[in-house]
Amino acid sequence: MTGDDHHARVRVLTLNLLAPAHADWSRRREVVRAGLRQLEPDVVALQETVWGDGYDQARDLLGEGFHLARHTARSADGVGAVLASRWPLGVVQEVDLHVTERVQLPWAGAVLAEVVLPPPFGVVLVVHHKPTWEIGAARERELQAVACARFVDQVVGDRDVHVVLLGDLDDAPDSAAVRFWTGRQSLEGHSVAYRDAWEATHPSEAGHTFTPDNPLVTAGEMGLELGRRIDYVMVRCGAHGPSLQVTDCQRVFDAPVGDVWASDHFGVLADLCVPSRPPGAWA
Repeated sequence: MTGDDHHARVRVLTLNLLAPAHADWSRRREVVRAGLRQLEPDVVALQETVWGDGYDQARDLLGEGFHLARHTARSADGVGAVLASRWPLGVVQEVDLHVTERVQLPWAGAVLAEVVLPPPFGVVLVVHHKPTWEIGAARERELQAVACARFVDQVVGDRDVHVVLLGDLDDAPDSAAVRFWTGRQSLEGHSVAYRDAWEATHPSEAGHTFTPDNPLVTAGEMGLELGRRIDYVMVRCGAHGPSLQVTDCQRVFDAPVGDVWASDHFGVLADLCVPSRPPGAWA
């Protein structure tokens, strides 16, 4: 890929790594490291990643060429979430998503980082959103989505900046929280619209990212899982649609290398570009 190609698009990836205490991390590590080098993402959101006690998993996997913005909180065993960018970071802010006493995930939160990209992009606000995960916590995820969306709106204000939201949202496309994100319904008197990268490029495909087709799912704590798409890349819309065009979106780490699966989640990789004509302008 040429340098011009790199400047023409930004490549973003979200991947829940499955904490290294599970499923033979030493073997999975080599699969993830090799995959990341092949995919060459510019912005990466990692969930269930660890740091501390002399080991920084994100740095180990990505190398030194990335700037990191971590969720402040993490679990007692060091597990948390990290946003990484090849490009420098500007202002980094965080939203605490412990919206009710039922939210037990220590690192439930959203990190908002201004990523300074070369022209034609400029500043892109990247939002790494991590709500709570429990099957029955739809109400909490709804409140968390609203809290995050409202904060994004406040941060953006009247600025003309691109916003990309990504992460393990732990909800399927037909859930209230994801319907809220994609502009299909309002919640708590608030509404937004974000373009779902997978839906934009694969409108008739389920695209499950947490599925019993992956043996690490059936071997794990949710052994009766039927399959869901719960990992997303989205682009914030203005009145006339998204400010960035989704030129490609694919599941990654969705097959074993030999007999090694990278994680119990498949990753989502999307290529985004500035459209030749901005939404709201006639040709």
